[in-house]
Amino acid sequence: MSDVPQHQTNRGATAPGWARRDAPPPHPRRTGLRRVIPTWRTVLGGALLILLLLTGGFVAGYMLVDIPAANSAALKQSNVYLYADGSQLARDGEINRENVPLSQVPKTVQHAVLSAEDRDFYSESAIDPKAMLRAAWNTVTGKGKQSGSTITQQYVKNYYLAQEQTVTRKVKEFFIAIKLDSEQTKDDILTGYLNTSYFGRNAYGIQAAAQAYYGKDSDDLGTAEGAYLAALVNAPSAYDVVAHPENRSKALQRWNYVLDGMVKEGWLEQTQRSAMKFPPPGRSKVPSGMSGQRGYLVEAVNAYLADHGIIDEDTLRAGGYRITTTLQKSKQNALAGAVKEQLMSKLSDSRKVDRYVRAGGASIDPATGKVVAMYGGIDYTKQYVNNATRRDYQVGSTFKPFVFTSAVQNDSTTQDGEKITPNTVYDGTNKRMVQGPDGPTGYDPANEDDRSYGDITVATATDLSVNAVYAQMGEDVGPEAVKETAVQLGVPKDAPGLRGAQQSVALGVVNASVLDMTEAYATLANHGKHGTYALVQKVTKGGQDTALPKLNSKQAVPREAADTTTSILQSVVEGGTGTAAQSAGREAAGKTGTAEEDKAAWFAGYTPDLATVVAVMGQDPDSGVQKPLYGATGLPRINGGGYPAQIWGQYTAAALEGSPEQSFDLELESGAVEPTLPEEIPSSEEPSDSLTPSEETPSTAPPTFVPPTDFPTTPPTSAPTTEPTEVPSSPVTTQEEDAFFPSSF
Repeated sequence: MSDVPQHQTNRGATAPGWARRDAPPPHPRRTGLRRVIPTWRTVLGGALLILLLLTGGFVAGYMLVDIPAANSAALKQSNVYLYADGSQLARDGEINRENVPLSQVPKTVQHAVLSAEDRDFYSESAIDPKAMLRAAWNTVTGKGKQSGSTITQQYVKNYYLAQEQTVTRKVKEFFIAIKLDSEQTKDDILTGYLNTSYFGRNAYGIQAAAQAYYGKDSDDLGTAEGAYLAALVNAPSAYDVVAHPENRSKALQRWNYVLDGMVKEGWLEQTQRSAMKFPPPGRSKVPSGMSGQRGYLVEAVNAYLADHGIIDEDTLRAGGYRITTTLQKSKQNALAGAVKEQLMSKLSDSRKVDRYVRAGGASIDPATGKVVAMYGGIDYTKQYVNNATRRDYQVGSTFKPFVFTSAVQNDSTTQDGEKITPNTVYDGTNKRMVQGPDGPTGYDPANEDDRSYGDITVATATDLSVNAVYAQMGEDVGPEAVKETAVQLGVPKDAPGLRGAQQSVALGVVNASVLDMTEAYATLANHGKHGTYALVQKVTKGGQDTALPKLNSKQAVPREAADTTTSILQSVVEGGTGTAAQSAGREAAGKTGTAEEDKAAWFAGYTPDLATVVAVMGQDPDSGVQKPLYGATGLPRINGGGYPAQIWGQYTAAALEGSPEQSFDLELESGAVEPTLPEEIPSSEEPSDSLTPSEETPSTAPPTFVPPTDFPTTPPTSAPTTEPTEVPSSPVTTQEEDAFFPSSF
């Protein structure tokens, strides 16, 4: 038997009532706060669960949220129309935005925007959690509502989403920004941001803002100006120091913040920063809209783009185009000013017929074919039909020079075999029967006011616009040859009245626009070389040029045909029906014209370096029906030698002011001599297409021929027998909507 006690040799046994000495002590019971504080295991497990949920939510959100198409508002842009010198003519569309590439935003302006909105843009990810938490904390603690969005997030909001402040929108913004950051470069995102941000004054994008506040393009902005525009993004309306001068101190504070940030980031030298002064913006401009001449010009430009296959109407309506026209601001203003001073200022609401008065004008540089000025009407918002491009009025005697040009071009002869030259003698007897190869043709048109002139030369018949002579000449040349020459000069081949008319075509029964006739007369001025007119010289969108048709000119008619026509049209200005055009103070050639029943009066003329056509038309504003202008402005009638020639003279003098005076360099047809005006008219009657000397003869340059003074005191029997019962307020006003487009134009 062992000496060891029984209980020591059997350690694994536990006797009843005895506790095991090696058993762990029982857990103490949790009391007080310990009962509600989670253990570390619980915390760790909860954190892992939350992390798993967040990760799952992130993955699900990333997979479910796609980059959507751009919202419609972000795609809308206005088309910008510019004068030839680059200054703004008009802007259409409701959204004042013009997208520009990043290359057209100076680096300092880019840095200013980054300094204001997101200084770590190029180095950070699409989102900044710290900034988001900081903004949320500041908002909750009453430090003001703040945004923690990066530029990428702001761009997503502007370009892809709506502007409402909802949780759903913020979640979408978050995921789209992350995806966008992986698919686009930082430069692309910054470009989009600069073109979609709102700067106040209805300006969306940096280019529109540059124009709205400083009247310049984005690539011309200085650093100080860029810093102010960058400051505006934070509070566009509040920081406009012109609209809210009471907030000037806050705006200056924000401007300084932007510049100081640029210095801190190394984007601006401290010496440059210290020298900068706040650049006050210009006054807010009233949207140009389409009032005054703008609407007519924009309409004509849009039609030109569509007609020449440059941009179709649907594409143009999408906006974003920057269209530089050929129009010259100084000449445009000169033409509008001449119409106002010479015609519109003479209208009165005491004369009901003055309601009918319309005016149209166009001016072309003969050497280039570029349209340099156009007058469409008193105001596009009041008279929306463009009087410069409409084709519903007869051109009258302004067509006659084309008959003579065709005669020279085709070596035409009279019925007696005599070559037609300026000195060829015709019978100008009123209602003389036109003779053809087989005898009388049955066509016997009347001269204006039934005047007879007897035997006169072609030059004199042109001076006095004798229908009998030109009706016979048209027969001698041949109606088809006349029409062909007119088309070669620039009259549209589908012009109403051109193809159907035969003998009467010589007297101007054709309906062509003022612009059409200007193109044709520009061909005469350019010695017979013709090129389709140009109204646009450059088109860009997003910095990319749009191809334009080449402006090729060709010798449409022989030079001697055009130049010999010019020689007889010089005589019209020197002593015929167009003497009022002498007020231009330049060597000039031209032709007056009156439509049937005096519904329109024309003057078409040119100097060696400028071709211009002006027409005064009659139209009932209520019914749209063409009306004679008997009694308008207090005169018995309005002829081409009156207001149209006066407008032409004033405009041409102003348009060419400062340029050297040029003389016609003419090569006349063989056998032709310089035409001379006879000392007396072979009739006691006054020549057609002229007004009384007291009304129409320019005092600065008296004509060599003075027409008789026995002007009819009563209008012809075809004058309207009734007048409108109501008269609207006078279309003439002294209040101007801006410096260049008076509303009375």
